[in-house]
Amino acid sequence: MVTSTPPQVDVLIVGAGAVGLTAAVALRRRGVRVRIVDAALAGATTSRAAVIHARTLEVLDEIGVAARILDEGVVVPDFTVRERARTLAHIDFRGLRTPYPFTLMLSQARTEEILDAALIGHGCRVERDVEFVSFAAPGPGERALLRHRDGTLETVAARFVIGADGLRSRVRQERAIAFDGDEYEASFVLADVSLSWPLPAAEVQLFFGERGLVVIAPLPGGRHRIVATMDDAPAQPTVADVQRILDDRGPGEAVVHSVVWSSRFRVAHRLAARFRDGNVFLAGDAAHVHSPAGGQGMNLGIQDAVALAALLADVLVGSRADEDLAEYERTRRAAARRVIALTDRMTRLATLRSPILRSVRNAVIGVLLRSPRRQTALARRIAQLDGPVEAAPPRRG
Repeated sequence: MVTSTPPQVDVLIVGAGAVGLTAAVALRRRGVRVRIVDAALAGATTSRAAVIHARTLEVLDEIGVAARILDEGVVVPDFTVRERARTLAHIDFRGLRTPYPFTLMLSQARTEEILDAALIGHGCRVERDVEFVSFAAPGPGERALLRHRDGTLETVAARFVIGADGLRSRVRQERAIAFDGDEYEASFVLADVSLSWPLPAAEVQLFFGERGLVVIAPLPGGRHRIVATMDDAPAQPTVADVQRILDDRGPGEAVVHSVVWSSRFRVAHRLAARFRDGNVFLAGDAAHVHSPAGGQGMNLGIQDAVALAALLADVLVGSRADEDLAEYERTRRAAARRVIALTDRMTRLATLRSPILRSVRNAVIGVLLRSPRRQTALARRIAQLDGPVEAAPPRRG
């Protein structure tokens, strides 16, 4: 059964991960009528992304949630690149011109809980177990067909739709938007662990190894996040699996005591052919995916969400014209291209197999990053402060 009278809403958001929740909070703060739906029964409880960079904290401050996230995260001002115990490069974020000259480590699940609480505070709740099916017949705005948990179909008329529904975005597929790119050969291990080791706590470390890279970063509660490449990672890495990775690639003397959570995943680098189709917009992983090197993904998506929400809110109140919406694709697709280029380069450098090429890589990194200017430039790029300032379209009226 399909409901006969579609309810009216300013913005329908499909997907209630960090990106969809951020967009909803930003829009509700401006008084926009929002519905946000997600096919899952509940929010994710696994850790997934854990890095929040300076530019992301700046935009989260704009929507009133940065302080709460800062209260719970671990401040990490240093990033080092190592080959086992040898330091190849050290990047210090303390000198960045930003209120947040550091990386913040916090589980994505907890970040989403904070965003969800903020959304409830603005009088809106995620509608769970509600699946976006397709776009209905043309009409004013966009008409989306939703399926509820009891099988009921509902047609929602929305002025705008945001597809924040991830890598396999149904919104993107229904608009026939190409999502071109390639998949990396290696699989990735992701694990949150309890460990003892000799290196500083307030530091993110990237280790190059003969068999691939491993990144180790602190989390709240004394835990550490492990991200590592493997040719054929186990579906659920164990203490023994993580211990072997650290024995093979780490600084020595690392002891893994327990694995709190772990998984295996494969990674592609893909970019949507366009981020906008009429009044439908893509954000986050629905628009771009890439290697986890540098912890860029969730950050890029959250920034998409805040930028898009500001534009949509201004158009809805008439202070900007519809043609100004082109600004979203122009600026955010360019930002995605920069991040994909950076993470692809980092991943390919970190996974070199030739001993000669690895030796050359290490020597070049050591020479290039002795320069304070180059260190600052790389720090700004990792912190996503390197892009051009996004000039806002002129307001009308």
